Amino acid sequence: MRKAGLRPMIAAVDCGTNTIKMLIGQLPEIVVRESRAVRLGQGVDTSGELAEEALVRAFAALDEYAALIAQHPVERIRFCATSATRDASNAEVFAAGVRERLGVDPEVVSGDEEARLSFDGAVRNLVRDPEPPVLVIDIGGGSTELVLGRRGADGRSRVESAVSLDIGSVRLSERHLHSDPPSSAELAACAADADTALDGSPVDLALARTVVGVAGTIITVGAGVLDLPTYDPIRTDQAVVPVDGVHDYVRRLAQLTLAQRLALPYMHPGRADVIVGGALILDRVLRRTRTDSLVISEADILDGIAWSIADG
Repeated sequence: MRKAGLRPMIAAVDCGTNTIKMLIGQLPEIVVRESRAVRLGQGVDTSGELAEEALVRAFAALDEYAALIAQHPVERIRFCATSATRDASNAEVFAAGVRERLGVDPEVVSGDEEARLSFDGAVRNLVRDPEPPVLVIDIGGGSTELVLGRRGADGRSRVESAVSLDIGSVRLSERHLHSDPPSSAELAACAADADTALDGSPVDLALARTVVGVAGTIITVGAGVLDLPTYDPIRTDQAVVPVDGVHDYVRRLAQLTLAQRLALPYMHPGRADVIVGGALILDRVLRRTRTDSLVISEADILDGIAWSIADG
């Protein structure tokens, strides 16, 4: 039975290039929130297909998620797949595995839909009314979403311009960052690749009065700027960090070896080898804005997916 005033019990799954995340709840109440770093997009940028070992990791995570869903009276499930499965020639193998485990077809959302969901999830989460227009930055493993818009009086988002760029932490790390730590030439090539993509973006980053960052790369960078002794979502969510502090942290992060990055107390081990590529994207995006602070949000596209089911 539903609790009074709450929406149906739903399960939302966001399948990205690096992580698969799941949320179960009767919004706004959330009862389960899980994330698994499975690196589904391993090698997709060069091979064009999902690697067998990546599929094994992803299906193991989905088996866990199916067991969690079975423990709750879930009425609706939405599974959204992003960049990795858009690019893969054998995406149907993955889709069949999703259907077998969760009983739903994965939706390969468009770049525009991905951007809208990211914006809605992040902006609904903000405790304080942000000064518009708001720029939401969502850096994934294979793509980066930039969305400019406003939060309406009803709490829902109003997107004014958006783009999904084919640059992400996994994609750029696999392309450019091969030394440990990355060489100056590799870092420059990675930054140049990000700048080339941003040069073609239709989103005018200089218009933003509030900048909100979501997802693992940005949350990790925020934890680093805050110098947290461990990853703590209560400390990172809604935290406001100085943009100059972000630039300084990214510079220092890029000088660390993989072992040193793994030793950072807030670093997820499944992110340490690609965090520099993602951090460089954030650095290049922020240099095109005119704000002096970045708001960190723990809510992201997963929350947007959840709200799309609940509102529907």
